[in-house]
Amino acid sequence: MKKLIYFLMVFALLTASTGCSGFLDVLPENSQVADDYWQTEADVENVLIGGYHYLRTTVVPYLIPWGECRAGLVYNAKSNNRLQNWQMQASSTSLCNWSTFYQIINVANTVLARADEACQRDETYSESARNSHYTEAYFLRALSYFYLVRNFRDVPLALEAYQDDNIQINLPKTGEDTVIMQIKRDIQTALRLGAAKESFPTTWETKGRATKWALYALMADVCLWHGDYQEAIDYCDALLNADNVKAPALLSSPSRSVYMSIFNPGNSVESIFEIQWNYEEGQTNDLPRLFDDADENATYAVSTAACNDVVKEYVAIVGDDGTLVNRESSRTWHASFYPGGTNGMSMGMTKGYVWKYVGSTTEDKKRTTTYYDPNFIIYRMAEILLIKAEALLLVDGAEPSVAHRDEAIALLCRLRERAGYLPAELDDYTLTAQTMGQGQLLELVLDERKLELLGEGKIWYDFLRMGRRNDNQYKESLLTEQVVKYNASASESWLRSVLNSDNAMFLPIMDNEIERNPNLVQNPYYK
Repeated sequence: MKKLIYFLMVFALLTASTGCSGFLDVLPENSQVADDYWQTEADVENVLIGGYHYLRTTVVPYLIPWGECRAGLVYNAKSNNRLQNWQMQASSTSLCNWSTFYQIINVANTVLARADEACQRDETYSESARNSHYTEAYFLRALSYFYLVRNFRDVPLALEAYQDDNIQINLPKTGEDTVIMQIKRDIQTALRLGAAKESFPTTWETKGRATKWALYALMADVCLWHGDYQEAIDYCDALLNADNVKAPALLSSPSRSVYMSIFNPGNSVESIFEIQWNYEEGQTNDLPRLFDDADENATYAVSTAACNDVVKEYVAIVGDDGTLVNRESSRTWHASFYPGGTNGMSMGMTKGYVWKYVGSTTEDKKRTTTYYDPNFIIYRMAEILLIKAEALLLVDGAEPSVAHRDEAIALLCRLRERAGYLPAELDDYTLTAQTMGQGQLLELVLDERKLELLGEGKIWYDFLRMGRRNDNQYKESLLTEQVVKYNASASESWLRSVLNSDNAMFLPIMDNEIERNPNLVQNPYYK
């Protein structure tokens, strides 16, 4: 049962106002949980689950627009917002509000600070159970900081719970590298505790709470971002080579129905960590409405250039007229993508839509409103293959070794085989890739990420990560040219002008946060 249980007194501890006030507000004295709250294992569990609840509230306002709109493959077709036209301002509170992530961080900090009190008082609350709660708290804190550092770069680093008025609340920003190292320490500490679960009693918990596999995936992603390539490879291998029936595994069948099962009903064997909803528990979300071309509240569409990428794969697999015998483009037509209305797939489409959140388990049907509860996937095994492929291409320095290049290409071919390409087509792809240099190979990885992870809140971070690599070595080809190609919300001249500044890649700190905290300094581009 996906029950998210909270006590009002716990919420009083963990939240300041969730309107325009920020995470650094001073809580009134009577809003703090009494010391005698921490009596049982259930008390700790309730606070910890609050962190997952807050994470769930970030999907629509932050995780999707932050990860998609600046890149432009998926864009806001209802409102040409400042994020996608690259005119962000410190007054843009709806786009630059970090407070919910700091609420999650404070949940984690509170559990780390107080769980042992309950362990001492509750004879049934074992140290291993406490350590398991610690593990989840470290994961939530690390994941939250990873989102913050990728969007704001330098951020306040709060490692203590705001339990009383003795805690320093007006924290200055901490540099990106220091924050990343703290994220890695959190994950390493969680794994060293030896209490990270391989599975929970229910499937939704196994896929919706922090397992050992989720820690591996997050660490691989963090290491890739930071340029720790061998570590990224090692953590990917911990997932890819796990000899354990409880470990996630790539769904390899090249069929639309298998691919679509990742998203509906969700919690598939491929999933590592996904944010949960369940209509049976009264938990629904707006994701189907936001991506449904026929809904009056529809917000997100797929841009012309991204449609062309999708249709190109579709045509390569099923032919121009879709009549090649026994061929199915498993991750395009009514899987990742649909053209909207009654339109078919064709080159030159000007707009399309993401099907992952809209589609039901049958090809031509949408979810009914009863089932408006799609999960939002943070990590799945397909991305682990892509993380490893990218790291393999970079771990040797300026050019990959032949062995690492070939292994990276083989990983890409696994996903392309799952997408419906035939062995002969994969052989041609491999032969061409083997003649490429590092930059071209990285673009192959990026192209695969565009198709595989469409609409999953990833692509802007991919552009940014690859563009910053090796002191901006590939900024022009893997960041600037990519944004110019896909983002039709602003003129090319404006995009090139903004993208010329490395500081413009990150969001401004909200004006009211700076007014509230004299130790904060605005990100340089927005001064």
